[in-house]
Parts: sequence; C-alpha cells; structure tokens
Amino acid sequence: MTEPRFWAIVPAAGVGRRMGGAVPKQYLDLNGRAVIDHTVERILLHPSIDGIYLALSEHDSWWAETEFADHPDLVRVSGGVERCHSVLNALQALATRADRGDWVLVHDAARPCVTRQDIDRLIHMLCDHDVGGLLGMPVHDTMKRTDAADRIVETVARTHLWRAFTPQMFRFGRLFDALQGALNAGYLVTDEASAIEWAGQRPIMIESRADNIKITRPEDLALAAYYLARQDDESTADWHTP
Repeated sequence: MTEPRFWAIVPAAGVGRRMGGAVPKQYLDLNGRAVIDHTVERILLHPSIDGIYLALSEHDSWWAETEFADHPDLVRVSGGVERCHSVLNALQALATRADRGDWVLVHDAARPCVTRQDIDRLIHMLCDHDVGGLLGMPVHDTMKRTDAADRIVETVARTHLWRAFTPQMFRFGRLFDALQGALNAGYLVTDEASAIEWAGQRPIMIESRADNIKITRPEDLALAAYYLARQDDESTADWHTP
C-alpha cells in the first residue's frame, strides 16, 4: 500500500467586503509583498505538500502579477460563489491525481502567518487519525449570545469552545463526499470541518499559535505585519543558537 500524499487547497475567490477597498484583501500589500504571496509560500514550500490547488475568481486580474503565478506545483481552478463551492471545485480538479486516502489541507488565503511548525504539528497529530481535524485556539474571552437587536440573551460557557483556524486537514475521499453531500442538501458550510460534522464525523482540534490570524479588517494588516516580523526574528534567533 502506497503512503498517502498531502495536497493543499487555497480558496482565494473572495472579494473581502469587510476590508472596504477595491482590491481583494489577498492582494493587499503586506511587508512589501501581496498577502497571498506570503500564504502560498508557507504552504507550497512545506516539504510534505505535493501540490496546491488555488481557487480564483474567473474575473481575477491580480493573480498573474504575483510571485507564484507560474509555479509548476500550483494549479489554478475556478472559484465559486461561496468558499465551499470553491473548495469543491478544487477537489473535483484534484480528483484526477489524488487517491481517496490522500490528505487534503485547506488553508485560507488571508492567513499569511501560519508557521511550518503549526503545519508540522497538524500533520503529525492527524496522519493516523480516522477523521482528521483542524488548527484552532481555545476561547479565553467571555462569550455572549444576543438577539436580533444586539441585546444579551445569555452568557455562553466558554469551556470546550474553540476558534476555528486553518489549515483544516481531511482525507480526500471523505472530504469530497461530505462537502458534496452537504451542498446537495442545501447546507452552505462555512468551513470543511462543518461538512465533516454534517456527515456524522467528529474532527479533532489541534492547538495553533495565536499569530495564525485571518486578515478580515483593515487593522489586521498591521497586526499581520508585526507577527511576520516577529517570526522572522524568531527564525534568525533559531539559526544562530549554538
């Protein structure tokens, strides 16, 4: 029996409405490079990843100018209306190369600060798992639930609550079946774990570094720039440690 391969999918067809600009957030400048260049580099150069499928809008006019636009291990596919449609399109394209037992890591284009250590931990913790799982962080803040008028209805116990990050890692066949089944049933899942849960499986959470942030609002760019600079300092310190 051959060892499973590891593939990556990066859905990047969104327009980032909450950023409020004309340029999608994945193409904004971050420390002199596009956000998506940081993201793709972190995934593409990981030694375990066999290839990336990038889901882009058919009207995307920015990707051609990025650093990895012509990389031979990166395949462009058409994005969909929602993230789940983009991921399914990528899975359908990947079906010509992947076995059902291969692993697929789905990562947000707007998470440029994910570290190799986090990806290593995800792969190590899940490579023998029956279902798969995702990176995330336990919730530490007090959680409130409100009504439609933003009045507090209840305080939600934060015990066992997690913030879901990416990458999210599942077997190709299991993810394909679950995502297609959920969409056929009219369930527009917001992440891959939700599709797996819909199919009756229980993914596990793997604790991530807190700096694996998603750029959603304008102020997130400055925070991501700080985290990237700090990670560079950590790498330099590691290199010079005797």
